[in-house]
Amino acid sequence: MLMPKKVKHRKWQKGRSRGMASRGTTLAFGAYGLKAEGTSWISSRQIEAARRAIIRTARKGGKVWVRIFPDKPVTQKGTEVPMGGGKGALDHYVFPVTPGRILFELDGVEEDIARHALRLGAHKLPIAARFVRREH
Repeated sequence: MLMPKKVKHRKWQKGRSRGMASRGTTLAFGAYGLKAEGTSWISSRQIEAARRAIIRTARKGGKVWVRIFPDKPVTQKGTEVPMGGGKGALDHYVFPVTPGRILFELDGVEEDIARHALRLGAHKLPIAARFVRREH
């Protein structure tokens, strides 16, 4: 699973996701992509599940680019722990997605296969995402 080697601060505050994505909104590597339609935190497990689904469907000849990397630490307190006692321990890492962000790119396969593969990958994610293709 994806996770940073080192972070500047071990625990972050939640923050707020507002507005549209300003970076990573256009296809940079592949001919087809998966674009986020909503706002959510995507965990490293969800990214890995979507990546596997896309690769399995694209088979040989297809190349996949993952355009997001989970670097935001999320903490969780243990079960049945009373309130108070400070912030919980680090649990997992997420990537905060805003609408318009390209999540995955795919190249080297025909459009119908790419559309099917990216649709299966989108089912593994907690947000709505749509298929986009490069304009020639």
